[in-house]
Amino acid sequence: MADGLPGHASDRLSQPPLRIQGQKVVLREKRLEDAEDDYAWRSDPELAAFDAVAPLRTSLSDFLVIYREELRYPSPRQRSLSIEDMDGVHIGNCMYYDVSEQKGQAELGIMIGRKDYWSQGYGSDAVVTLVRHLFETTTLSRVYLHTLKWNERAQKAFQKAGFTPIGETQRNGQVFVAMEIFRRQVALDGLEPDAEPSEAAGTAAVDTKEP
Repeated sequence: MADGLPGHASDRLSQPPLRIQGQKVVLREKRLEDAEDDYAWRSDPELAAFDAVAPLRTSLSDFLVIYREELRYPSPRQRSLSIEDMDGVHIGNCMYYDVSEQKGQAELGIMIGRKDYWSQGYGSDAVVTLVRHLFETTTLSRVYLHTLKWNERAQKAFQKAGFTPIGETQRNGQVFVAMEIFRRQVALDGLEPDAEPSEAAGTAAVDTKEP
Protein backbone atom coordinates (compact mmCIF):
# COMPACT_ATOMS: atom_id res chain seq x y z
CA MET A 1 0.00 0.00 0.00
CA ALA A 2 1.33 3.44 -0.86
CA ASP A 3 2.29 5.80 1.93
CA GLY A 4 0.52 8.80 0.45
CA LEU A 5 -3.02 9.61 -0.54
CA PRO A 6 -4.20 9.90 -4.13
CA GLY A 7 -4.79 13.16 -5.86
CA HIS A 8 -1.59 15.05 -5.06
CA ALA A 9 -0.39 16.76 -8.23
CA SER A 10 3.24 16.69 -7.11
CA ASP A 11 3.08 12.92 -6.69
CA ARG A 12 1.72 12.46 -10.21
CA LEU A 13 4.67 14.25 -11.80
CA SER A 14 7.06 11.58 -10.56
CA GLN A 15 4.87 8.61 -11.53
CA PRO A 16 4.15 6.97 -14.89
CA PRO A 17 0.66 7.62 -16.35
CA LEU A 18 -1.95 5.63 -14.47
CA ARG A 19 -3.46 2.65 -16.26
CA ILE A 20 -5.70 0.20 -14.39
CA GLN A 21 -7.16 -2.83 -16.10
CA GLY A 22 -10.40 -4.49 -15.06
CA GLN A 23 -12.32 -7.36 -16.59
CA LYS A 24 -14.04 -5.29 -19.28
CA VAL A 25 -12.52 -1.82 -19.01
CA VAL A 26 -9.25 0.05 -18.68
CA LEU A 27 -9.05 3.19 -16.55
CA ARG A 28 -6.41 5.64 -17.74
CA GLU A 29 -5.28 9.24 -17.39
CA LYS A 30 -7.34 11.92 -19.12
CA ARG A 31 -6.00 13.23 -22.45
CA LEU A 32 -6.74 16.30 -24.54
CA GLU A 33 -8.24 14.08 -27.25
CA ASP A 34 -10.96 13.08 -24.75
CA ALA A 35 -12.29 16.63 -24.70
CA GLU A 36 -14.76 16.37 -27.58
CA ASP A 37 -16.36 13.25 -26.10
CA ASP A 38 -16.55 14.88 -22.68
CA TYR A 39 -18.08 18.02 -24.16
CA ALA A 40 -20.73 16.02 -26.03
CA TRP A 41 -21.61 13.98 -22.94
CA ARG A 42 -21.82 16.96 -20.64
CA SER A 43 -24.02 18.74 -23.17
CA ASP A 44 -26.46 15.82 -23.39
CA PRO A 45 -29.67 16.51 -21.39
CA GLU A 46 -30.27 12.82 -20.67
CA LEU A 47 -26.78 12.29 -19.27
CA ALA A 48 -26.96 15.54 -17.32
CA ALA A 49 -30.17 14.34 -15.64
CA PHE A 50 -28.36 11.30 -14.24
CA ASP A 51 -25.77 13.67 -12.77
CA ALA A 52 -28.43 16.06 -11.46
CA VAL A 53 -26.91 19.00 -13.32
CA ALA A 54 -27.94 21.23 -16.20
CA PRO A 55 -26.53 20.39 -19.62
CA LEU A 56 -23.37 22.27 -20.52
CA ARG A 57 -24.13 25.45 -22.47
CA THR A 58 -20.66 26.88 -23.08
CA SER A 59 -19.00 26.72 -26.49
CA LEU A 60 -16.58 23.95 -27.36
CA SER A 61 -13.75 26.46 -27.74
CA ASP A 62 -14.33 27.84 -24.24
CA PHE A 63 -14.64 24.31 -22.87
CA LEU A 64 -11.28 23.41 -24.42
CA VAL A 65 -9.57 26.33 -22.70
CA ILE A 66 -10.75 25.09 -19.30
CA TYR A 67 -10.02 21.47 -20.20
CA ARG A 68 -6.39 22.25 -21.08
CA GLU A 69 -5.90 24.12 -17.83
CA GLU A 70 -7.33 21.26 -15.77
CA LEU A 71 -4.98 18.81 -17.48
CA ARG A 72 -2.01 21.10 -16.92
CA TYR A 73 -2.84 21.99 -13.33
CA PRO A 74 -4.82 19.12 -11.77
CA SER A 75 -6.57 19.62 -8.46
CA PRO A 76 -4.79 18.09 -5.46
CA ARG A 77 -8.14 16.86 -4.07
CA GLN A 78 -9.47 14.93 -7.05
CA ARG A 79 -8.46 12.74 -9.96
CA SER A 80 -10.40 12.09 -13.15
CA LEU A 81 -9.85 9.03 -15.31
CA SER A 82 -11.15 7.96 -18.69
CA ILE A 83 -12.89 4.61 -19.12
CA GLU A 84 -12.00 2.61 -22.23
CA ASP A 85 -13.19 -0.76 -23.45
CA MET A 86 -10.59 -3.38 -24.27
CA ASP A 87 -10.36 -2.05 -27.85
CA GLY A 88 -9.36 1.40 -26.61
CA VAL A 89 -12.71 3.09 -27.23
CA HIS A 90 -13.37 5.99 -24.84
CA ILE A 91 -16.77 5.14 -23.34
CA GLY A 92 -16.99 7.20 -20.17
CA ASN A 93 -15.27 8.73 -17.18
CA CYS A 94 -14.80 8.07 -13.48
CA MET A 95 -13.26 10.08 -10.72
CA TYR A 96 -12.51 10.29 -7.05
CA TYR A 97 -12.64 13.68 -5.37
CA ASP A 98 -12.98 15.52 -2.07
CA VAL A 99 -9.92 13.54 -1.01
CA SER A 100 -9.42 14.02 2.74
CA GLU A 101 -6.04 13.03 4.12
CA GLN A 102 -7.26 13.62 7.68
CA LYS A 103 -10.30 11.34 7.32
CA GLY A 104 -8.77 8.89 4.86
CA GLN A 105 -11.70 9.05 2.46
CA ALA A 106 -12.82 10.22 -0.96
CA GLU A 107 -16.01 10.39 -3.01
CA LEU A 108 -16.51 8.36 -6.19
CA GLY A 109 -18.29 9.39 -9.40
CA ILE A 110 -18.85 7.58 -12.70
CA MET A 111 -20.49 8.15 -16.07
CA ILE A 112 -20.82 5.87 -19.09
CA GLY A 113 -21.27 8.41 -21.86
CA ARG A 114 -21.54 6.01 -24.79
CA LYS A 115 -25.17 4.92 -24.69
CA ASP A 116 -24.50 1.87 -26.86
CA TYR A 117 -22.43 0.56 -23.92
CA TRP A 118 -25.22 0.85 -21.34
CA SER A 119 -26.51 -2.22 -19.51
CA GLN A 120 -23.53 -4.38 -20.46
CA GLY A 121 -21.55 -4.29 -17.21
CA TYR A 122 -18.95 -1.69 -18.22
CA GLY A 123 -19.90 0.81 -15.52
CA SER A 124 -19.97 -1.84 -12.83
CA ASP A 125 -16.53 -3.10 -13.80
CA ALA A 126 -15.19 0.45 -13.72
CA VAL A 127 -16.50 0.96 -10.17
CA VAL A 128 -15.04 -2.31 -8.90
CA THR A 129 -11.73 -1.65 -10.66
CA LEU A 130 -11.38 1.85 -9.20
CA VAL A 131 -12.39 0.86 -5.66
CA ARG A 132 -9.98 -2.09 -5.75
CA HIS A 133 -7.18 0.19 -6.97
CA LEU A 134 -7.80 2.78 -4.24
CA PHE A 135 -7.83 0.24 -1.42
CA GLU A 136 -4.79 -1.60 -2.78
CA THR A 137 -2.55 1.38 -3.52
CA THR A 138 -3.51 4.23 -1.18
CA THR A 139 -4.09 4.87 2.49
CA LEU A 140 -7.81 5.52 1.96
CA SER A 141 -10.04 3.56 4.33
CA ARG A 142 -13.43 4.76 3.04
CA VAL A 143 -14.97 5.51 -0.35
CA TYR A 144 -18.45 7.02 -0.54
CA LEU A 145 -20.85 8.23 -3.22
CA HIS A 146 -24.22 9.85 -3.80
CA THR A 147 -26.76 8.60 -6.31
CA LEU A 148 -30.17 10.02 -7.09
CA LYS A 149 -32.96 8.46 -5.05
CA TRP A 150 -35.01 7.62 -8.15
CA ASN A 151 -32.08 5.71 -9.63
CA GLU A 152 -32.92 2.48 -7.81
CA ARG A 153 -31.10 0.37 -10.37
CA ALA A 154 -27.85 2.15 -9.55
CA GLN A 155 -28.38 1.68 -5.82
CA LYS A 156 -28.90 -2.06 -6.19
CA ALA A 157 -25.79 -2.40 -8.32
CA PHE A 158 -23.64 -0.40 -5.91
CA GLN A 159 -24.85 -2.58 -3.04
CA LYS A 160 -23.79 -5.67 -4.98
CA ALA A 161 -20.36 -4.07 -5.36
CA GLY A 162 -20.13 -3.71 -1.58
CA PHE A 163 -21.52 -0.22 -0.95
CA THR A 164 -23.93 0.25 1.96
CA PRO A 165 -26.71 2.89 2.02
CA ILE A 166 -26.27 5.23 4.97
CA GLY A 167 -28.98 7.86 4.51
CA GLU A 168 -30.36 10.56 2.28
CA THR A 169 -29.24 14.10 1.53
CA GLN A 170 -30.87 16.94 -0.40
CA ARG A 171 -29.36 19.49 -2.72
CA ASN A 172 -30.85 21.81 -5.29
CA GLY A 173 -34.25 20.19 -4.89
CA GLN A 174 -32.92 16.68 -5.55
CA VAL A 175 -32.77 13.77 -3.10
CA PHE A 176 -29.65 11.61 -3.08
CA VAL A 177 -28.91 8.30 -1.41
CA ALA A 178 -25.51 8.31 0.27
CA MET A 179 -23.56 5.02 0.17
CA GLU A 180 -20.16 3.94 1.44
CA ILE A 181 -17.65 1.13 1.44
CA PHE A 182 -14.78 0.58 3.89
CA ARG A 183 -11.49 -1.18 3.38
CA ARG A 184 -12.20 -3.37 6.41
CA GLN A 185 -15.57 -4.47 4.98
CA VAL A 186 -14.28 -6.05 1.82
CA ALA A 187 -11.95 -8.82 0.80
CA LEU A 188 -10.48 -7.35 -2.37
CA ASP A 189 -10.67 -10.65 -4.20
CA GLY A 190 -14.40 -10.71 -3.48
CA LEU A 191 -15.21 -7.49 -5.33
CA GLU A 192 -17.07 -8.44 -8.48
CA PRO A 193 -18.88 -6.38 -11.13
CA ASP A 194 -22.34 -7.86 -10.51
CA ALA A 195 -24.42 -5.33 -12.41
CA GLU A 196 -24.37 -2.04 -14.27
CA PRO A 197 -24.42 0.92 -11.82
CA SER A 198 -26.88 2.83 -14.00
CA GLU A 199 -27.87 3.37 -17.56
CA ALA A 200 -25.68 6.43 -17.72
CA ALA A 201 -24.21 8.08 -14.66
CA GLY A 202 -24.11 6.10 -11.46
CA THR A 203 -23.32 8.95 -9.09
CA ALA A 204 -23.87 12.66 -8.96
CA ALA A 205 -20.65 14.63 -8.95
CA VAL A 206 -22.58 17.76 -7.99
CA ASP A 207 -23.07 16.62 -4.41
CA THR A 208 -19.65 16.80 -2.86
CA LYS A 209 -20.81 17.06 0.74
CA GLU A 210 -19.61 14.30 2.99
CA PRO A 211 -22.43 12.25 4.53
